[in-house]
Amino acid sequence: MMSLTHPVSDPSASSRSDALSLDLLLSNLPGAAYRCLNDSEWSMVFISDGVEKVTGYSAAAFTGRPGLSFASIILPEDRDQMHAAVAIALAQNQPFQVTYRIRTANGQIRWIWEQGALNRQAGTLEGFLADFTRVKHADLVMLEQASFLQQARDAIIAMDMASRISYWNHGAERLYGWSAHEAIGKRFCELLCDEQAHYETAFAHTLADGEWCGELAHMRRDGSKVDTDTRWTLLAPDAVPGASQKILVIGTDISERKSSEARIFRLAFFDHLTDLPNRANLLDQLRRALLGSARSGKCGALMFCDLDNFKYLNDSQGHAAGDLLLQAVARRLEGCVREADMVARLGGDEFVVLIRPVEDSRDVAAAQAETVAKKVVAALAAPFQLGELHYTLSVSVGVVTLCGLHDTVESTLRQADAAMYQAKAAGRNTFRFHDPAVQAAWLARAELESGLRRALQRHEFVLHYQPQLDRSGRVIGAEALLRWHQPDGKVVLPFDFIRIAEESGLIIEIGAWVMRTACLELARWQRQPATAGLTLSVNVSARQFTEPDFVTLLATIFAETGVQPSGLRLELTESLVVTDFTSTAQTMATLKRQGVSFALDDFGTGYSSLAYLRKLPLDQLKIDRSFMRDVLTDQNDASIVRSIIGLGDSLGLQVIAEGVETAGQHQFLANAGCHLYQGFLYQPAMSAELFMQYATTTH
Repeated sequence: MMSLTHPVSDPSASSRSDALSLDLLLSNLPGAAYRCLNDSEWSMVFISDGVEKVTGYSAAAFTGRPGLSFASIILPEDRDQMHAAVAIALAQNQPFQVTYRIRTANGQIRWIWEQGALNRQAGTLEGFLADFTRVKHADLVMLEQASFLQQARDAIIAMDMASRISYWNHGAERLYGWSAHEAIGKRFCELLCDEQAHYETAFAHTLADGEWCGELAHMRRDGSKVDTDTRWTLLAPDAVPGASQKILVIGTDISERKSSEARIFRLAFFDHLTDLPNRANLLDQLRRALLGSARSGKCGALMFCDLDNFKYLNDSQGHAAGDLLLQAVARRLEGCVREADMVARLGGDEFVVLIRPVEDSRDVAAAQAETVAKKVVAALAAPFQLGELHYTLSVSVGVVTLCGLHDTVESTLRQADAAMYQAKAAGRNTFRFHDPAVQAAWLARAELESGLRRALQRHEFVLHYQPQLDRSGRVIGAEALLRWHQPDGKVVLPFDFIRIAEESGLIIEIGAWVMRTACLELARWQRQPATAGLTLSVNVSARQFTEPDFVTLLATIFAETGVQPSGLRLELTESLVVTDFTSTAQTMATLKRQGVSFALDDFGTGYSSLAYLRKLPLDQLKIDRSFMRDVLTDQNDASIVRSIIGLGDSLGLQVIAEGVETAGQHQFLANAGCHLYQGFLYQPAMSAELFMQYATTTH
């Protein structure tokens, strides 16, 4: 029945409209729809125009008679595999999905993704195919990048904000022992972290700053610990909806490095023979004890122990017996003190006992020290069994109470040493407390300080220059050394007045004079072709270097003298580096940018953390003369010198030895790999004029 309210539509018009709509739909597809025979050539019955964008061939090229076989443009190495996949799907009455490569009309290779099914009524295949090249390449890039991560030696781990592990590479498998299958989904903090506090600190810093780096000890699958140098990075959430924020953890195994550092530390700060702390270790611990005493007001004591007539045992029974005795003495001394106290060997037959500052007054500390001193004398008086030899020994002990408000490392050791000699004078095999009256140097302090002020006013200071030479005997530079020419003609060395200059504050003015004079001389060298390449090392005191205007002072001196800062090397002490590391590092970095280089002076006599050495812009380590003095006879000193040379080499630093006085010492250094020297074997410090003559004839 025809509608009375609507006109009757034309069926042919409707068909034309449907055809146009279908053409429009097909033209907007990102590929081509097709119908083909289920034959080996995929002979096309119909294929939409979108095929031209994919293959470069028009639709008519495939549907014409004779038409282009679609199978012919599939790469031969993919054709059989693709046909087999389609055949399996059809046999199971399932749709098929395949990817394969074709060669386009212009010869390009493209990846095709295709999905289709069998029209059983018509007996044809119908489906859709599209260009898959960009996606395939992206997958390959992603797989390649994932392969790089898997091949990395470092452990690379990703975890979410709940500490759940979502990525675990082969490096992590090798380092920790768990496979990715076992680790993914586990909580990082529970799987690897033995110290939860360290994990929480790293996590908090990462959230606050976006990253954290440091050293962490992690647990392996077998229960052992591994030291890692670790960097944590906070990653923004992926653009994929629902993706969570993650933390990327990259860990490097540093167990071997930590073990090497521990061995070097042991060599540098423990006595090889007795396994006691050595002189460098003692000086550091004494300094710390005095600082702690100054803060807390607590008092302690120091004992200087010297074995009586030890030389007789070495001369009569040999050094092997002497070594056995020293080892036995060390163990007995350790048995006389509390666990918190310290027994150290200074060298030879000299030992020191440090009683930590825990008492409320000097009197109480003295009473405690007297108890320990009596135990030491009694313990060492008992006979020693050295192999088949019975040997009786006595000891002289000097005792000084210490309190950081007034005492220094130097004064404490000096007073204990003086008290030890009083014990020897009293007949040995006893102990004596320090008597301040015997220290004449303290009484002369005021006179010395006055003389220093006069020396500044009357220009009594001069600089001498000690040559520094390389392995071929060529002069490469010099160290500027301060001398005090007194009115009576006496020449006073810095050892006799620098401490007073430091304590009185005069070192600031003296140091400024030294720096200005040294830069004037260095500028003179730089104007002469024969000496233009020489460097000049200048010692800078801790107090001077930490002055707020030190950098400004140097800038002024550089401008006034016209010196090139690249020829200047500042020698800093270990105590400065350890005491105020942050400020020291900042000042060094500022001066380094201006061309100034740096040496760590007297290396090995204090405590230098390896972490500090790595973080400071140092150029040179200087072996202290105290180690060179007995380097040919004392295995401990020899080991320390070799360790310093090896440490400098591993850190890329020059190593120079001072105090080289004999050809044997020179040969020892050369064999150990140190090839920069200064000392009396070559030349003592000399005036500026004599140095210029020497440098120009030797250079």
